[in-house]
Amino acid sequence: MEIATTKKEKYYLSKGIDGFFISASKTFRFVFNYFIELFRPPYEFGEIVKQCYKVGCDSLPLISLTGFIIGIVFTKQSRPSLSDFGATSWLPSLIGIAVFRALAPLVTALICAGKVGSSIGAELGAMKVTEQIEAMDVSASKPYKYLVFTRVTACVFMMPLLMLYTSFVALLGSYINVQTNEHTSLATFIANAFDKINFLDLKASVIKAVVFGFTIGMVACYKGFTTTRGTEGVGKAANAAVVTAMYLIFIEELMIVQIVGWFR
Repeated sequence: MEIATTKKEKYYLSKGIDGFFISASKTFRFVFNYFIELFRPPYEFGEIVKQCYKVGCDSLPLISLTGFIIGIVFTKQSRPSLSDFGATSWLPSLIGIAVFRALAPLVTALICAGKVGSSIGAELGAMKVTEQIEAMDVSASKPYKYLVFTRVTACVFMMPLLMLYTSFVALLGSYINVQTNEHTSLATFIANAFDKINFLDLKASVIKAVVFGFTIGMVACYKGFTTTRGTEGVGKAANAAVVTAMYLIFIEELMIVQIVGWFR
């Protein structure tokens, strides 16, 4: 009995290891194909523009509300601490640093992971279970180029723009709170907010946004392309796209912050 159990355990362990490496190989091939298609014309510019519009419109209302509230709440919560040291004049600089260095890229990415990631995962998952992707493959219309490349590229293009938009909306919310309490002029607020922001901060935020956008688009497309088990799998693909993208975003945030810290 013990020998049979040991053999069974070894079998399942071997099967699990094989499954892991097979899955990793498929994932790597799926991601690597994007960079191959990046240098292989023709490009679906019309579809890319359409997906850029969808990515922006799907996320804009929630990003506007979230960014505005973050600016107000963060300013309101920071004021008492600075008041204890008589340094409320540093409030715009604090908000500017917090928003551009950390809050704007991360909040934008998390919102887009929820809105855009779930949408792409569900859309491609539905196409997969209804065999539309196989039909495109049979008709030689290159489904990867048309479905994956366009959506990932749209996420990469739109994420920095949405991040900058979130930053300015958050600063607007912060200014309203500062102007109400300290009666600071807009020119003074802007000057102080951008006083401690340098080119490295802006470049790091844009790099974060590009990496986050690529991650969201690629994860959502992969989960949609590998959907199984009918309509039940579509819901699981959408959920997995959001959860996996968020996990990777936090890991990438930590890595990028560490790398940028080496250059400061």
